[in-house]
Amino acid sequence: MLVTVAILASLVVIGWLIYRVVRGRPFKAHTLAYAVAIVAGVFTVGYFLSMNIPQLVKILAAIVVGMTLIVLGAYIQRRRQEQQNKS
Repeated sequence: MLVTVAILASLVVIGWLIYRVVRGRPFKAHTLAYAVAIVAGVFTVGYFLSMNIPQLVKILAAIVVGMTLIVLGAYIQRRRQEQQNKS
């Protein structure tokens, strides 16, 4: 069931990207990174919840992975802004 939801969510994100291209909206790198992060997050949650381990461990692992991705994204964004301000 979770794999089906993950596949459908990834198809929705791909459809959204195609819709943006067809409508002629600017397609920037951060939009693609955002879409990839959404798909990766959905598959990560689906993977952890389908494992045969206690529910509490699954929830804690999903929270830790989510926090790590948020911190990594904020770090990369801050570094890019600093580089743009120097230019």
